[in-house]
Amino acid sequence: MASVTSATSAAAGELTAELRGFREVQRLAYDCAEAVAAQLKPGVTERAAARMQREWLRERGVRDWFHLPFAWFGERTAFVNFRVPLQFFPTNRELEPGMAFILDMAPVHNGFTADIGYSGCLGLNPVHDRLLADLEAHRELILREVRERRPLREIYEDVDRLMVRQGYANRHRAYPFGVIAHKIDRVRQRRWSPTLFGFGTQSLKGLASDALHGHRDGWSPLWSPYTFSDHPPQPGLWAVEPHLGFRGTGAKFEEILVVTDSKDPQESAFWLDDDLPHVRRWQEEKAA
Repeated sequence: MASVTSATSAAAGELTAELRGFREVQRLAYDCAEAVAAQLKPGVTERAAARMQREWLRERGVRDWFHLPFAWFGERTAFVNFRVPLQFFPTNRELEPGMAFILDMAPVHNGFTADIGYSGCLGLNPVHDRLLADLEAHRELILREVRERRPLREIYEDVDRLMVRQGYANRHRAYPFGVIAHKIDRVRQRRWSPTLFGFGTQSLKGLASDALHGHRDGWSPLWSPYTFSDHPPQPGLWAVEPHLGFRGTGAKFEEILVVTDSKDPQESAFWLDDDLPHVRRWQEEKAA
């Protein structure tokens, strides 16, 4: 991806046209999350919330997916007792007052991919507020250590240690392969875009191709706690999702981290967008 390896300073707002395309679809997904979150009320089920996300995005031109939208309510935000992949799919769990929720979607639009996670709460929930606030330190740690070109596996372990110091459990370890992140890329647009087990087949092909090339060259498109992630950050776009859990409540963010081959630390890695709901929340809390 030429626009990644030659990316200019994000701080200066000088994104390439390709990176702007990824930023636009990421913002579209977060706009969807905020719109759906504003409509949630007691009695709405996870399946209904997932359907609301699909319909909102389809009305705005989305026809393909890295994965279809998910929604998790209550103790399911912390993946309590999750044992098999089928448990991630939306259920008839109903939202209740004071309950935390997570909306997670990965649309493909105009060939660009995003994968986002939005944490919210129906009313007041001090535990959820604390989890969200403490996620800021993880965003800072991940960016700093990626810029230091630390092996992905070591960064993962440092995120784990930070969670322990904060008093939380690592819940992204419950995802398949325990991933905290995965690579994303452009997806060729097709008139027909089928899904398989909730994932877009075109995106799965791209991830499989990355895995094949990466295995040959000594890297993986999955950022995990295992030895196959024991390598420095690979240039490209990574959807990163640290996920905290505490006594049946979970919270996370998920957004795109850009990694380049620049020798300038500030340009070697940067978050694609700082105008996102969780970042604005942290800025507002500091201003207050």
